[in-house]
Amino acid sequence: MKNEQAQQQCDIGMIGLGIMGRNLLLNMAEHDFCVAGYDKDETKVTSLNQESKQHDVYAASNIKDFLALLKAPRAIMLLVPAGPAVDAIIEELLPFLQTGDLIIDAGNSYFKDTDNRAQKLIAKGIYFLGVGISGGEEGARHGPSIMPGGPKAAYDRIHPIFSAVAAKVNNEPCVAYLGPKSAGHYVKMIHNGIEYGIMQLIAETYDVMKRGLNFNDEQLCKIYGEWNQGELNSYLLEITGNIFSKKDDRTGKELIDQILAVAQQNGTGMWTSRSAMELQCPTPTIDSAVMIRDLSVFTEQRRNASEIYQRAIKKFTGVENTFLTQLQQALYAAMIITYAQGMALLFVASKKYEYDLDLATIARIWRGGCIIRATLLEDICTAFQNNGDLPHLLLDPHLSHVLMANQEDLRQVISQAIVLGVPMPAFMASLGYFDSYRSAWLPANLIQAQRDYFGSHTYQRIDATGTFHTQWEE
Repeated sequence: MKNEQAQQQCDIGMIGLGIMGRNLLLNMAEHDFCVAGYDKDETKVTSLNQESKQHDVYAASNIKDFLALLKAPRAIMLLVPAGPAVDAIIEELLPFLQTGDLIIDAGNSYFKDTDNRAQKLIAKGIYFLGVGISGGEEGARHGPSIMPGGPKAAYDRIHPIFSAVAAKVNNEPCVAYLGPKSAGHYVKMIHNGIEYGIMQLIAETYDVMKRGLNFNDEQLCKIYGEWNQGELNSYLLEITGNIFSKKDDRTGKELIDQILAVAQQNGTGMWTSRSAMELQCPTPTIDSAVMIRDLSVFTEQRRNASEIYQRAIKKFTGVENTFLTQLQQALYAAMIITYAQGMALLFVASKKYEYDLDLATIARIWRGGCIIRATLLEDICTAFQNNGDLPHLLLDPHLSHVLMANQEDLRQVISQAIVLGVPMPAFMASLGYFDSYRSAWLPANLIQAQRDYFGSHTYQRIDATGTFHTQWEE
């Protein structure tokens, strides 16, 4: 009876009533929107109906019943796993859709798939938006960062809903129209790539303190909590401190020490690295983070290698407080470099794919709700507001001053880690990138000479224009 009363009344529909879909739907309902949910799992439908009795929330397990709940032209959001599941749902919907209906893919879809889907659907008169959503379960329920891309007219239809449910910073909603085509999913992909990089950097500080300084979980909790009070303040630092204080219900010990050291991934980091290579815009810190997650899976091989290449982690013998200060500043420098790599890739991709991205706006909507929210984003936002054509954050006067002040800490931490035998690949990649980027000369002339030597690929000269080839052997 409830659903019959809501025929063609709902402002938006949600397909996929898992953790993210259900929570985002409830968020919308609490902001006075009439919403409908659909899932083939009857238990999820029943659960939503029970949970939402005080709001205009309706749920169905039949696609026809679900679509009948929506106002025309209909707005239908998908929150399902990326890939075949998205295509399967679109195919299921198509026989019932009408000209002007809108499909919103709010999952972590690969941006090129988004472009392909949009082209196929618009030919049928159906609008398609690719929307990145970050914030996890808590963000979906109480305010995520939302990154929409696609036809502007289609976005304008659902803007009031997104603006209402998004996180707020200084009363500004953390949502903005980013650009045409797959701009939204591309920006979300880079968000996740930066997330990979920062998580790996934090993990490496954990490793050097745990195995190098022999710190226990209580000490680590205290240190991360203190770091989060200063310039490193961020969501990822906050949850890191909390993790080290969590006890395991089964053993009573610290939970972190009961977790298998194998990191999983959903593909967005790999996609970021792939896109960076396609666009010839290096992101080595992000690449290192993806690589180490891959390497973490080879547990048996690494166990065997540890027996072959035995070398105990040396214990730190320096002044702990001095090193901790250096480690804190090194992490801040590496975080700046990681954000800089991601934003540089957005700058290049914006031109290549004609997104016309506003990098200041992207930094602004990342300040709240999303996983990589951090105090640092205020400076990043300011940098692009001051110079809308800034191609790289490392060229910003303020951030370059910060890096100059912290670069020696980055060097000292890496040097100490090498002596101890603690791996810090993301830190090393960050420093290598920084030193290469700030170098007016790189040894690429030798590489080009080698290419011309074995493959007649030619080279350019510093004293003449044009291309040249040399017969290197008589």
